[in-house]
Amino acid sequence: MRAFADRQLYPPVILAPMAGITDLPFRALVARFGAGLVVSEMIASQEMVQARPVARDKAELGLGIENTAVQLAGCDPYWMAEAARMLEARGARMIDINMGCPAKKVVSASGTGASGSALMREPDHALRLIEAVVSAVGVPVTLKTRLGWDDDSLNAPEIAQRAEAAGIAMITIHGRTRCQFYKGRADWAAIRAVRAAVRVPVIANGDIVDAASARAALAMSGADGLMVGRGARGRPWLLAGIAAAVHGGPRPHVPEGAALADLVAGHYEAMLGFYGRDLGLRVARKHLGWYMDHAGTDATLRREVLTAVEPAEILRLLPGAMTGQSARRKAA
Repeated sequence: MRAFADRQLYPPVILAPMAGITDLPFRALVARFGAGLVVSEMIASQEMVQARPVARDKAELGLGIENTAVQLAGCDPYWMAEAARMLEARGARMIDINMGCPAKKVVSASGTGASGSALMREPDHALRLIEAVVSAVGVPVTLKTRLGWDDDSLNAPEIAQRAEAAGIAMITIHGRTRCQFYKGRADWAAIRAVRAAVRVPVIANGDIVDAASARAALAMSGADGLMVGRGARGRPWLLAGIAAAVHGGPRPHVPEGAALADLVAGHYEAMLGFYGRDLGLRVARKHLGWYMDHAGTDATLRREVLTAVEPAEILRLLPGAMTGQSARRKAA
């Protein structure tokens, strides 16, 4: 993989920023298995500077996670620059600028402003944001975007060239337009035009869920690395497995049975510790559901786990849920 700034990102397999998913407990777990970089949830820059608790929680870096990027969204150069300075001071190794989120509340003026993928329709304004962030910090600044707003405006190569000239150190391209949201298939081949337009590392993103899709994405895009998102839900070891399959090195041990139950219990308790009991219970349900999808949990037992309201009861049910036991079991 090409170097950026004064660091070498290796293995070049990156955890994508995912709202409500890539919080500190999950990033720590993925990093423990092995990933070149983990990226925080998208953080609204103005909310970060104004000390909104939700934004500060999303930006929490934790201890022992060295390769962490924090992703910023916004539409005002001042707030973007100030938030980037704060994040660098808190220990962020990189700042990633969001130009790819397709959510209506992000791309409309009623949310965080015309930010996210809406910036692809205003390249001049996008460049002002990029320049403000790059000039504000000493750490590498990266960019995550899409192929374009729609099929009639596939301007990612042009934006990438201008971003590189402004000091962007790495560019991640999700192989869809904003108007596709997450429908259809990611067009990895279309990323090749961005790869040809710039010298900085280009990362391919979209529909990378296993070693086979990782190899295909690299071959079709010509990218320098990969970003993995939804495929990692319930499989925090996935990035390490892809890195081993594509780039060599030891394969991670994929936990099963009792080992998986222990891992999930640890993740569950970390979420309760990070969010507090009530919010932690709500946040944890989706992660528990994804783990049970992977484990093939019996439907009745799955329902019990997801409707339990006491942490002790959930922890009691997890060994059976992760080892494929039937819901008809003796009470512990």
